Amino acid sequence: MTAPIDLYYWPTPNGWKITIALEEMGLPYRLHLVNIGKGDQFDPAFLKIAPNNRMPAIIDPEGPDGAPIAIFESGAILQYLARKTGQFGGPTERDRIAVDQWLMWQMGGLGPMAGQAHHFLKYAPLMDPPQELPYAQDRYRNEVARLLRVLDTQLGQAEYVAGNFFSIADMAIWPWASLWEGQQQDISDKPNLQRWLDLVAAREGVQKGRAVAEDQRGGIRTKEEQKILFGQKG
Repeated sequence: MTAPIDLYYWPTPNGWKITIALEEMGLPYRLHLVNIGKGDQFDPAFLKIAPNNRMPAIIDPEGPDGAPIAIFESGAILQYLARKTGQFGGPTERDRIAVDQWLMWQMGGLGPMAGQAHHFLKYAPLMDPPQELPYAQDRYRNEVARLLRVLDTQLGQAEYVAGNFFSIADMAIWPWASLWEGQQQDISDKPNLQRWLDLVAAREGVQKGRAVAEDQRGGIRTKEEQKILFGQKG
């Protein structure tokens, strides 16, 4: 029997990537909640696993050569799990290249830009004192719109992001793209994106992964949480 993977997690888009992957791949896992609003990500024990003080992270007790391995960065975790299981990485070498490039597109583009859009559009105006920054709001709203147009164009050529197969690229992109309303986007002119969002959302593994610790999700509620998340000096 496969030993459970230890997953260090909080219900955010980056966390969902890994719960979705674990559910889709049928891998057992033990959940360790990392409450980012309370500062759990700065705990010295967690920093030994994830030195960049960001979740998600995993420890696989059955890593390469049977020895345990700790992995941080959601994209690296997805690539590792795809190699470990032989699933969702792409059926051919050309497919694997397509998967990797769209995974990198999410890691370097959609994730960071959508994250900044969420920050300046949703969180900054509620801070104490409020931070209404029109330039930043417009910049990140517009960049997310550009990226979603790129995604819609790609999805007009294939059923899923990297081709006619579901992959870790879809697992990485969907959690961020599914939050388009919070990024103040209009997708009524993006039919391919709408089709794909619904297609992925209908998958059982996606539904299960997205639901993990859903009750812990919520806005930034206290000034102390704002300080921890947005004012931490490193």
